[in-house]
Amino acid sequence: MSDPLITPAPVSTPALFFAAPASGQGKTTITAAVARYFSQQGLTVRVFKTGPDYLDPQILHAASDAPSVQLDLWMAGESYCKAQLYDAARQADLILIEGAMGLFDGEPSSADLAKTFGVPVAMVMDVKGMAQTAAAVFQGLANFRDDFAIAGFIANNCGSDRHRQLIEEALDGQYPLIAALKRDESISLPERHLGLVQTFEMQDEINALIDKGADWISQTGLANLPKPVVFYPEAQAAIPKHIDGLTIAVAKDAAFSFIYDVNISTLEAMGASIEFFSPLANDLVPDADALWLPGGYPELYAEQLAKNTATKASLQAFFKAGKPIVAECGGMLYCAEKLVNFDELDYAMAGILPGFAHFSGRRGCQGMQRLVTSEGEIRGHAHHRSQFECAFEPSDYARRQRHPAPGEPIYQSGSLVASYLHLFFPSNPELTAQLFKGECVLEGFEHVA
Repeated sequence: MSDPLITPAPVSTPALFFAAPASGQGKTTITAAVARYFSQQGLTVRVFKTGPDYLDPQILHAASDAPSVQLDLWMAGESYCKAQLYDAARQADLILIEGAMGLFDGEPSSADLAKTFGVPVAMVMDVKGMAQTAAAVFQGLANFRDDFAIAGFIANNCGSDRHRQLIEEALDGQYPLIAALKRDESISLPERHLGLVQTFEMQDEINALIDKGADWISQTGLANLPKPVVFYPEAQAAIPKHIDGLTIAVAKDAAFSFIYDVNISTLEAMGASIEFFSPLANDLVPDADALWLPGGYPELYAEQLAKNTATKASLQAFFKAGKPIVAECGGMLYCAEKLVNFDELDYAMAGILPGFAHFSGRRGCQGMQRLVTSEGEIRGHAHHRSQFECAFEPSDYARRQRHPAPGEPIYQSGSLVASYLHLFFPSNPELTAQLFKGECVLEGFEHVA
């Protein structure tokens, strides 16, 4: 038996951080391809995703055959991120981290995360339509700050050997060109309006794309293990059994799939039992003490959800019984009276939240926000393309990370708390427990700065 007074030793593991100057440069495709390549070599690979993201981690999970955990210094906290990386380093032969948006975007940014944990950054850039300029942009990013390490440059979408040569000559030996990946549209991962297509919708096709990606990088410098990084232990207090014995029903299917694995494990660590059910399969809401309706893509399945009257009736009965319901984003839309999809077709939803949701174009809202109550705050983010028109005023608004304007409206109706906000339960397990016990007291919108 280990002595609890002995501090665990640091662990050294090869690690690399894939970042880019912007979204859409190929980070996810390359990270997944590298993870699959080394997994095929028999290595244990753990892949992390920077920031709040549900879709990229599905791809990274498929590529590495291990859950991909979100790392975010604001939403999750440095201590949480440190513990996750250390636990991974104890088990893995390789750690990969995929950045979010551009290298310096956000506060804190991907660069801040790389700096905090000493993981060298490999800069991914789509170089189509430029040559020497790509080297100039890369060097500008590499020298913008001097508080984190640059491993080198990955030129994605490279047209020819000559194209690669021009970029490498322009780098002038200052930084290594780790890989020049030739243009291959057949490796691109499928997308839709909120990001990548969910892995389980096209599992065979996406796995084939990742396999092809692994072949794509096998003859490049990405086939070499990166340098080891030292990861340090972090003491994590045990989560109290705040909801011991509570049964929580959770909607989970293709329409409701925006679920952090760690949210489920946090509920379980607090003593809750989880019962999954599928509104798409017309399942009844299980016999439970509380209900979580997470986000997802109800707009893509609105017709089927509207036809599934058994689920809707059981949800209405659950609400009338006064049992706590937490509805996030897509889950909130399902609670509405109707949903108007991209084709402007109306579909009747569960009708426990007076109002309707509608979609228009690609504009929407995204950003880091927090829910504030009389007992503290819980952090999360918003990312949606719809608008919700409620029949009554919000009970409160989320607070934006840095901007003083009100964030997402929070609607509280009886036992229901609904919002576009996606919550990260580990950021405040105690407040999470209050939500699912129906004891959450909002601050009130008049307190918004």
